[in-house]
Amino acid sequence: MTNQLITESGRRMDGAVDVLNRELSGLRTGRASVNLLDAVKVDAYGSPTPINQIGNINVPEPRMLTVQVWDGGMIKAVEKAIRESGLGLNPSVDGQLVRVPLPALTEERRQELTKIAAKYAEEARISVRNVRRDAMEALKKSEKDGDISEDEHRRLSDEVQKVTDTHIKKIDENLASKQKDIMQV
Repeated sequence: MTNQLITESGRRMDGAVDVLNRELSGLRTGRASVNLLDAVKVDAYGSPTPINQIGNINVPEPRMLTVQVWDGGMIKAVEKAIRESGLGLNPSVDGQLVRVPLPALTEERRQELTKIAAKYAEEARISVRNVRRDAMEALKKSEKDGDISEDEHRRLSDEVQKVTDTHIKKIDENLASKQKDIMQV
């Protein structure tokens, strides 16, 4: 049970780091990335559908995204979804292709994006700390029920803390890397 607790806690903390990485990949840096449009949902056939299920997203040049829409009837919906996504993008339609030029980021917008990235990282840290708290409570309960000794409880608590520290360090490294990308002109 005890090693299983450590493994399960580590798996849950990995999940928090993965969510952070997905959120950070959706933040705009100075160059185009297909992940930029991951959060965009298109109102297709009566339900919100991820844009990558409506067409192919490509990066033909550093400051341009294109969406090759499979169904010609969905072009206007794709254009509207990108425009209203809050990403500050202004798409244009060219036949079956939606072109999305990426304007240069202003210094002010870069500062905003770094604050948003920091907020995402803090949410991930909170998730990791919540997993640690749950694991520590489970260990206390096991000790109280007589399943583990006091020494075993202390040893396992230290292991949980090491796993937590490792994951917090990963979060901080990912944040620093993303902030560096955002601020790079």
